Amino acid sequence: MSKYALISDFLVRFLRDEVYKTGLKRVVLGLSGGIDSAVVAVLAQRAFGDDLLCVMMPSHYSSQSSLDDAQTLIERFGLRSTVCSIEPMLRAYEAHESMTPLRTGNLSARLRMATLFDLSAKESALVLGTSNKSELMLGYGTLFGDLASALNPIGDLYKSEIFELARYLEVPSCIIDKPPSADLWEGQSDEAELGYSYAQLDAVLQRYVEERYGRDELLFEGFDAAMVDMVIERIYRNQFKRRLPLIAKLTSRTINFDFNYPRDITL
Repeated sequence: MSKYALISDFLVRFLRDEVYKTGLKRVVLGLSGGIDSAVVAVLAQRAFGDDLLCVMMPSHYSSQSSLDDAQTLIERFGLRSTVCSIEPMLRAYEAHESMTPLRTGNLSARLRMATLFDLSAKESALVLGTSNKSELMLGYGTLFGDLASALNPIGDLYKSEIFELARYLEVPSCIIDKPPSADLWEGQSDEAELGYSYAQLDAVLQRYVEERYGRDELLFEGFDAAMVDMVIERIYRNQFKRRLPLIAKLTSRTINFDFNYPRDITL
């Protein structure tokens, strides 16, 4: 059995176990037309079938190709889906605020997550996350936006591994082969924003995070110093995005410090 067959089987069991132990049976996720949400959608359909709801949430900045790619995935795998445009909410806010592309992107991500959590209440479902490990380590995501979820099956897979898993799962080539983009504003590109390809970044991340290489060892291997410094700086600067809100400790039993129980504790 291949590496990605084992990974996909494990993640399907992970999804079933973690959802069913809450007493819920359904899940929802945002389907963007990108590779990360496509992979999570295929895994979730294997786990839950029609108890998965895929939600497309376009705005006036969304590219038609992203919507077309999402529809291609829906048709290939027979996914249950719906469309909830965030355009009216986003335009209403833009009407009285002069927005930068970054602010527009962050607001769009948070409007989409607010929509997903509302639909999860309607569906009695949990929201699935679609952020990969490369994005999480670099802080390349919006706090309480795309980084928010009840559980995330792909958060321990680097972007390079997501591409391989997508091929194993037979995600359409139109999704696999296009440049990665969060589609938050016209012409937005992940790799253009980060300044390096995911293949380059993942090579540094895997050595620094998994193999515990230091900066000097990375430079000795021939990695570009500017890229190494950028990766290390982003990992530490964005640690706040990878943890629960920090609570000031005043008592002997502070939540997230001392007041800790196994997450699946029952009375």
